[in-house]
Amino acid sequence: MRFDLSSFGVMALAVASALTTAWWLNHAGLRGQARAAAAVPAHAPASGDAAQVLKAADGHYWAEALIDGRAVRVMVDTGASVVALTPADAARLGLRLEPADFSGTVITASGPARAAPVELQAVAVAGARVERVAALVVEAGLPHSLLGMSYLGRLSAFSATPAGLTLRP
Repeated sequence: MRFDLSSFGVMALAVASALTTAWWLNHAGLRGQARAAAAVPAHAPASGDAAQVLKAADGHYWAEALIDGRAVRVMVDTGASVVALTPADAARLGLRLEPADFSGTVITASGPARAAPVELQAVAVAGARVERVAALVVEAGLPHSLLGMSYLGRLSAFSATPAGLTLRP
């Protein structure tokens, strides 16, 4: 097994991101909400048909997601713990946020940023649909919205090839 400085850096960033998210959820008061929601049946699994997302010339997987009935261009990001929205995309979705809603802090590629937790009614890429998806609206520093693990982790599988990404409900 090979383990170089680059691998260590990626692993450290992933661990720091997970710990930051856990800390933020705890301090934002969402831990208690999660316990209260335990009485409600668990989120339903993804539904629909498999979706194919082609790799773009820039090497990223870009998708046209249907979020709460509106199209939003997102970059698929397995390193993002949750779906992350820009303020502009959140506004287009009808999410009305006040400065006080940005109660948490997340670490983005641009550094720390304030974020507001939201729950999206449904996120679909082609035929792969997931309901009740946790998301964050990142106040500043996010150049585009991200399709993170709060969506991807609810799929039965997703796999990458040199040409594209397959999402399986």
